[in-house]
Amino acid sequence: MSQRILVTGGAGFIGSHTCVALAAAGYVPVILDNLCNSDVRVLERLHQITGSTLQFIQGDVRDAALLARVFAETPFAAAIHFAGLKAVGDSVSDPLAYYDTNVGGSLMLASAMRDAGVNTLIFSSSATVYGEPEHSPIPEDAALRPASPYGRSKLMVEQALVDLYRSQPGWRIALLRYFNPVGAHESGLIGEHPHGKPNNLMPFVCQVAVGQRDKLQIHGGDYPTPDGTGVRDYVHVMDLAEGHVAALKHAEIQSSLVTLNLGTGQGASVLEVVRAFERASGRPLPFEIGPRRPGDVPAYWGDPSLAQATLGWRARRSLDQMCADSWRWQQRNPEGYR
Repeated sequence: MSQRILVTGGAGFIGSHTCVALAAAGYVPVILDNLCNSDVRVLERLHQITGSTLQFIQGDVRDAALLARVFAETPFAAAIHFAGLKAVGDSVSDPLAYYDTNVGGSLMLASAMRDAGVNTLIFSSSATVYGEPEHSPIPEDAALRPASPYGRSKLMVEQALVDLYRSQPGWRIALLRYFNPVGAHESGLIGEHPHGKPNNLMPFVCQVAVGQRDKLQIHGGDYPTPDGTGVRDYVHVMDLAEGHVAALKHAEIQSSLVTLNLGTGQGASVLEVVRAFERASGRPLPFEIGPRRPGDVPAYWGDPSLAQATLGWRARRSLDQMCADSWRWQQRNPEGYR
């Protein structure tokens, strides 16, 4: 019987794509999601892609009784933990919600896994734990100085899991720090569906291309970068999904704790993303360059060489493919899953 993997937040953007990658690798993903930032209609899309009806449990990862019941009813081989809040700005205005959900939920999940004897956990962390970098590319041993409650909540969970591993070395844990997830599944059936105002560049670009917004607001055109706009490490969501599967397979081989960057190892500027999306969509993208946003850094990308050496994983999809897949998703689903 194929191994069952609990995927918390599995109906969300990265979680749903990871379910596709898990199914393709022969695993059976089981989704636990409270749908606070996702849509139940993704399940039918996952069925169309995978050919399987995935088990879905609607509930909150902070619900101890629910977790105990879920682990008692199903023999899970591992958990991949995506469930959490992820908007930097919102975390500044409501930090307690972020610590409650991101830290509290993670501790609740780890406790339930320990009680059930499930000791393999892949944790969705973030490059925000680095804060403002001294230089790019950023290695895993760079200074950790997150600048927001969101970033600090991710770092707190990492530290808790490191302590858990030190106290019980039989655990198999991967802490995956990734940069800017973009793109969509090549089928155009699943993609990014932000609730309310997007938090990232690509949904804004997509909404301008499809006519939902008049123009793109670019925050800062005078950075010390080749074209003056900010440079970031954009990575295709399916590359990220496959990175989680690679981390899971690595954890099956040996008890260990690994901390790895998942990124492309190179940066792309905002204007480079705009031009790539214009090529993908075949239409111009109006934009306006405004002042910098407080806290934004000029350039920021990761060093993924340790992930390649440890997992045999590397990002394979280009910026042009990221934009083409994003455009296909947006064209076919202008209102997301609605």
